[in-house]
This record gives sequence, C-alpha cells and structure tokens, in this order.
Amino acid sequence: MASVQLSAGPRVSVSPAAALVAMPSVAAAASRGRRGYRGLVVRAATVVSPKYTSIKPLGDRVLVKIKTSDDKTVGGILLPTSVQSKPQGGQVVAVGEGRSMGSDSIEISVPVGAQVVYSKYAGTELEFDGSDHLILKEDDIIGILDTDDVKDLKPLNDRVLIKVAEAEEKTAGGLLLTQATKEKPSIGTVTAVGPGPLVEDGSRKPLSITPGNTVMYSKYAGSEFKGEDGEYIVLRVSDVMAVLS
Repeated sequence: MASVQLSAGPRVSVSPAAALVAMPSVAAAASRGRRGYRGLVVRAATVVSPKYTSIKPLGDRVLVKIKTSDDKTVGGILLPTSVQSKPQGGQVVAVGEGRSMGSDSIEISVPVGAQVVYSKYAGTELEFDGSDHLILKEDDIIGILDTDDVKDLKPLNDRVLIKVAEAEEKTAGGLLLTQATKEKPSIGTVTAVGPGPLVEDGSRKPLSITPGNTVMYSKYAGSEFKGEDGEYIVLRVSDVMAVLS
C-alpha cells in the first residue's frame, strides 16, 4: 500500500494501481490551479513492511513514536481529521550510536523512553508496527517534556525556552486594541536554557544567557507553543538579539 499525505488533511492509503491514477490528477490539479491550489503539498509517508520487526537509527539519528493527535477540543467537540493539529512530540523508541568529533565519540544525549518535542518540519515520517513514527537528527529535537505543559520543557543543546511578553492592550494614544490588531511581541523572559552546544573536545559551552533574563529575539524565529499560563517560544540562542534590563 502507498500512502499519500496532504499537509492540511488526513493520510489516505491507496493501492499502487490507484496511486498511479491519483497522483497525475493531483499533479495536474496543482499545476492547473496555481490560482486555486496554491500551497498544496503532497507528502509520501514511508510504509515499513511487516516483515521488518525493528528499526535501528544510524549516527546521530533518533526514532520517535509520534504522539496521537487530539481528536476533540477542550470542550469535548469531536474534530474532523482535516483540522486535528499535527503533534510535534512523541516518545523516543530507538537512538543511533552517536557521532564523532575528532577522535572522540559523542553519544546521543536523549535516552530511549524520553518524551520529546521536535521541530515542526523535521525528519522523515514512516508507518511502522501500526503506528506513525518519525526518524530525525538529534539536533532537530527541541527539548524533553515529561508533562503536558510547555513551561516544563527542558531545552536541548543551544536552545532556550522563553515566556512571551503579553501584547499591549492599548495604543500610545489610549485606543483599545482588538486581538487581531495587537502587535506580536518579540520580547520575553527566559525560563529555561539548554546545556549549550558541543565544542571540538566533546564538552559543552555554557550559554551566555540565564533563566530570568528579559530578552529581545528575532521576530520570526523558533517554535511557538501555548502553555497553561501563556505563550512560549523555543529558539536557538543565536536568535536572541539582546538582554534587556
């Protein structure tokens, strides 16, 4: 069976014969409709045959079993597959042997069994043993999250977790801003930092910013998340432009 994945819709399993018919029609529609089909993306998920019973990642790659999408809203309303949010997290089920830096061998820092959050467009999706998995590089893992609240995220490598400052409610002239017209802030408070990037001798270089710092960061950098007490963003320390005081 071949799988066709639309970025904004459900995964559809089709037979190879049907795929030969379906794919040209999709391609034709996309080329014909640059006006009406702009942004249409077809992604093929690799399906691992049942005859294979294990997957061993190589090098600095990690195999993650993807967390199941929420099929209901907080209020209990059933969501159609097409609008269910795509998870950015899951459980590490296998890791590679690590990577070499000079004469040193550096093991993967994320243990098997850890619950992790990863970059939105990272890795290669695959179906294995009846479940959705993702194989990706260790550096694409944002952090370890043992709870359901992003404020508890433990960033990895050179990443930092920032609680975003609340947007201004009024203009300088006193006009009340609606939610749609509030300017997205690029200032926040650092709540957690990673151990730092690896250097040539295999050690880690500590980050120059610390929890509690108020910082300004690049406006379109990082990955955004909604926590129970506000909005958060995870980004690399190189995307932090200044410390405010």
